[in-house]
Amino acid sequence: MSKGVLGAVLTALVVLGAGTTAGAVGETGGGTVGDAVGEAAGQVAGLVAGEVMGAAEADLAHHGHVSLWDGRVGVWLVTENHGPSDVVDATVRLAFSTPMAGGQELPPGCLWSSSRVVSCRTGALPDGGAASELALDLRAVGRPQELTVDVSTAWRSGGVDRNSVNDRHRVLVLATGDPYVF
Repeated sequence: MSKGVLGAVLTALVVLGAGTTAGAVGETGGGTVGDAVGEAAGQVAGLVAGEVMGAAEADLAHHGHVSLWDGRVGVWLVTENHGPSDVVDATVRLAFSTPMAGGQELPPGCLWSSSRVVSCRTGALPDGGAASELALDLRAVGRPQELTVDVSTAWRSGGVDRNSVNDRHRVLVLATGDPYVF
């Protein structure tokens, strides 16, 4: 249940703070991040209640590849829903073993959770459907020769995923410029 609460809060922050850069997460619209968390808490109760009371099942899967070259990290990702139910929204979490350089812009619907973690909103995922491709071009701190990327579903609105194997990946990436597929 705590993962559901965390996911709901992350999604609220993504919606309210879409496009913020690292280190600039203080203001969202007319209030603070704390205000956004407070507003999201009221909505979380309904979502958690739906999950506890036997919400529908939806199988999310993340696929793509990661490349590392000259201190740059490229991530290309597609999230799919193998059903049997629709998902209104979900959040994918990308955790890097090496910190990323500050001040980098992210695509709409993504935000920095820390210097090592990016959270991105997928949008609606109908049964048998896929989200549009997510592409990140980031700079790592320094020029690492390797790093790992953990890809996982941080939250999904409604539904239970009984097959979490295909939405959790740990990818070891060497600084060769080659795509490491997951």
